[in-house]
Amino acid sequence: MEPPTAPTPLSETLRRLHALIEERGLNRSEILDSRDLAARTLLPEETVRTLLEGRTPPADTVNDRVRARIKTMADAHLTRTGTRMSSLAADLSRRLGVSAVWARQVCAGDKVPSVQLLHGLVGFFHVPGGETAFTAEAAEVLHRALLPLLAALEPPHAPEPATDAPTAPSGHDDVRAIALRQARDLPPERWNVLNATLQALLDLDNDQGNP
Repeated sequence: MEPPTAPTPLSETLRRLHALIEERGLNRSEILDSRDLAARTLLPEETVRTLLEGRTPPADTVNDRVRARIKTMADAHLTRTGTRMSSLAADLSRRLGVSAVWARQVCAGDKVPSVQLLHGLVGFFHVPGGETAFTAEAAEVLHRALLPLLAALEPPHAPEPATDAPTAPSGHDDVRAIALRQARDLPPERWNVLNATLQALLDLDNDQGNP
């Protein structure tokens, strides 16, 4: 018998999303909208559906991904702005220092851009995730897109109760216990400042208490 396959980051995130959707009685197709996810990840909708169903899409190369996703991004830009490919190519030519012909071929998915041009396209189109939005495997790209959905559905973590914090004196508006509980999460540099302040106060108290 073959050993069970270890869960991937995507499969684990999907498992948690499915559990939350069922627990809260939400509409699965609205939360995991394949068309919306495809638009946000630059992936084909069929690939997104395949991944959401826990299946593996056909293998591809990095060059295949880059060409296809740039074309998807450029087509969406043309639809959204109502501009023509010639105008987009001319704008890219001026901004990125490449020929309009080369820019048009890259945007049409016919040519693979250089690393420098790919970096320029990320800045021009304001692509979240940088160059990896074009080069990463589909499962990784979809996983990154699902994490904000998971964060929005999961309840916030309750702070751990402090067991070693002193109790404020009864009948007084004392913030010491609250301050010490919050100090548990201070970054090191701020904790050092607080620690030094407390030590100075203790030293002063000792000096005053000694004749």
